[in-house]
Amino acid sequence: MSKLLRMYGLDYCSTCQKAQAALEEAGWSVDFRDVKKQPLSGEEWDDLLAQFGEKLVNRASLTWRGMSEDERAQPPVQMLLAKSSLVKRPAIAAGDLRLLGWTANVKRALGLPA
Repeated sequence: MSKLLRMYGLDYCSTCQKAQAALEEAGWSVDFRDVKKQPLSGEEWDDLLAQFGEKLVNRASLTWRGMSEDERAQPPVQMLLAKSSLVKRPAIAAGDLRLLGWTANVKRALGLPA
């Protein structure tokens, strides 16, 4: 039986690529969505924000650093709609788990060696 998870990110992101490869090697079936190539609607971003919280917005990213104060003051859904590359990558939904990034804790939560 294959374990299924949904991953949101950017296909050119090396972290997303590493995560997807490691998960598939560990037996996970990864349903990957590139949020730039397949943009999410406001409703989909709202749903993800409800699941992941405001940490879904990567405030340490180059995209964030390049934004004006006015852009940063917008509600998270508006920021993500305008600049999908702001999403913390990867964002992973696996069953009841909601995980952000590709850290040792995320790997352990998914049953992978850290």
